[in-house]
Amino acid sequence: MYLSKLLGSYITLGEANDTWALNEGALDENQFLELTYANHKEWEGMLFNALRKMKRGMIAIVFETTDSISHMFWRYLDPGHPALKKGPAALGPEVIEDLFVRMDDLVGRVRAKMGPREALFIMSDHGFKPFRRGVNLNTWLHQNGYLALAEGVDEGGEWFKGVDWSRTKAYALGLGGVYVNQKGREAKGIVPPAEARALRKELQAKLQGLRDGETGSVSINRMYDKDEIYSGPYKDNGPDLIVGYNTGYRASWEGVTGKVTGRVFEDNPKCWSGDHCIDPAVVPGILFSSLKLADREPSIMDIAPTVLELFGQERPAHMDGRSLLPKGGPAAVSPAVRTAAAPNKKDKKK
Repeated sequence: MYLSKLLGSYITLGEANDTWALNEGALDENQFLELTYANHKEWEGMLFNALRKMKRGMIAIVFETTDSISHMFWRYLDPGHPALKKGPAALGPEVIEDLFVRMDDLVGRVRAKMGPREALFIMSDHGFKPFRRGVNLNTWLHQNGYLALAEGVDEGGEWFKGVDWSRTKAYALGLGGVYVNQKGREAKGIVPPAEARALRKELQAKLQGLRDGETGSVSINRMYDKDEIYSGPYKDNGPDLIVGYNTGYRASWEGVTGKVTGRVFEDNPKCWSGDHCIDPAVVPGILFSSLKLADREPSIMDIAPTVLELFGQERPAHMDGRSLLPKGGPAAVSPAVRTAAAPNKKDKKK
């Protein structure tokens, strides 16, 4: 209520930038950009209002602008993208270029408001790559005997409709997860816990390096076992295997929701043509800092310890990561330091 009185009405529900309206043709490209930049203007207003009023503390804000526009217009940086086969392009690569010019301008305006005892971090958890081909791992699992359909069912529907769980050893769900149908964990699990690890290793070996028969390209760079990459009390709540897709590939739209279709690989003809739900090695995030950092290969887990040190606070023993500030540097610049975490700026690569 306070913000609306101060800055006017602003969007709150769902994904602010309506990407599916563009995907389905309810909005054209110019209308989508108009909506997205209108939302962006609202977020700018909130940021500069906070900068004016806050004297001590930390400001953190996320701009969805870079993410949404990159998802929906990345095809213009990829001349061979299937989505460009639908007809003459309405716009071009200038959409992405203009986006980053605007974000750079925003950074400049934020810097102009900063004092000598204030720090600015700009970070993103990922970059972007083209999403040309979808991979339906449920179809692959079905074709290779790990996922069974009920008698008389040729293709399964959303949310695994038609799957015979009594004969299914593994399934894929979401944008990069493969799960063992484990007895005692899944509602209709059949794989004994003692055999689950061996099955994970088997699937890991078969899926890593999986080739697209139509293009000849490797679709999966690496399959990550949960025991290799995760730790902590909630490790077993996530997927058993994480799929590290290669550039140009991602989980197919149908496979994400558990459908079993007739093809493992298919073109992605949608406006949603850029993605980052792939092998993290090929879509690294970025970190810009107004302070000198000690580590040239920071992790996103290092941000919280770094901010705590800026405020003169100890890192809790249970917290992952480490401070990126050099020893004897601006640690505890002052408890009064004002830290502004600004645009969620994506890695721009052509």
